[in-house]
Amino acid sequence: MDRVLQMEVFAAINDSGSFVQAADRLRMSPPAITRTMNALEERLGVQLLTRSTRQLTLTDAGTRFLIATRQLLSEIEAAEKMAVGEAGVAQGHLTVSASMTFSRMIAAPVVRAFLASHPRLSVSLIAVDRVTNLVEEGIDVAIRIGDLPDSSLMAKRLGMVRRCFVASPEYLNRRGIPSDPSDLKLHSIIGFTGIMSSHDWHYKHGKTRGHVHLSPRLEVNDAATGLAAAEAGEGIIMALSYMVAEQLRSGQLVPLLIEFMPPAEPIHLVYPQSKIVAPKVRAFLDFATDQLSESIGESDLAVRT
Repeated sequence: MDRVLQMEVFAAINDSGSFVQAADRLRMSPPAITRTMNALEERLGVQLLTRSTRQLTLTDAGTRFLIATRQLLSEIEAAEKMAVGEAGVAQGHLTVSASMTFSRMIAAPVVRAFLASHPRLSVSLIAVDRVTNLVEEGIDVAIRIGDLPDSSLMAKRLGMVRRCFVASPEYLNRRGIPSDPSDLKLHSIIGFTGIMSSHDWHYKHGKTRGHVHLSPRLEVNDAATGLAAAEAGEGIIMALSYMVAEQLRSGQLVPLLIEFMPPAEPIHLVYPQSKIVAPKVRAFLDFATDQLSESIGESDLAVRT
């Protein structure tokens, strides 16, 4: 039996979540899908899927094989397009992931502009506050903040951002400006769980290290909600510099305790490693890199302070 067909069936089952939907997608009968999947597992000598009446679950071997399968199928598709002269044509569907706040504030406008200039492409922008597995989740490109421990991914650096405490001038006039981390205990803190998952803030100043336990009066899991409270003079919040770029430039918010904050963190576009980069991925990288870098650079007032 065709090994590539077996891989296509295996990938389709995982993408759709069922044998029946995989059959519809590949225009095969459900019994043919079952026979192909059984033949694949028999040929490999390992179980790839655990089947129950309610769900399909990948085994450890299945997870490893799915990663290799997706990469190989992607390279086969790219090679076929190259053979028929379509290697330079960006078309099809592209999936991009980023954090909720970054998607709303930075990525979404860039994706809309990208679609306007590439009529043969469609895009899914996945906004999620967790580290996605690109291969397993079928994501073509992700935007990640922070160092990249996964060396299996290709990356393009976009710029740097920095954590900073901010508050409105009205709040600071009323409550005073903190000059030392310990002063935060005297202030109203707005906790944003996306940045501060713990109420203990660890800081470094020169060779001095310390930490402050903060007790937020308001705690939110959405940056826009927390920043609106800060702009209204209700307290001090920690944010990433790109989140407060406009407010810092306009003076609606003021950065605080910059000398105690950790070094700036990089932002990258990451995508799965492959010998042949799909045209749709290459088109997005070429289009989005400069625009995203510009947006991040404009927002980097806290880094330059």
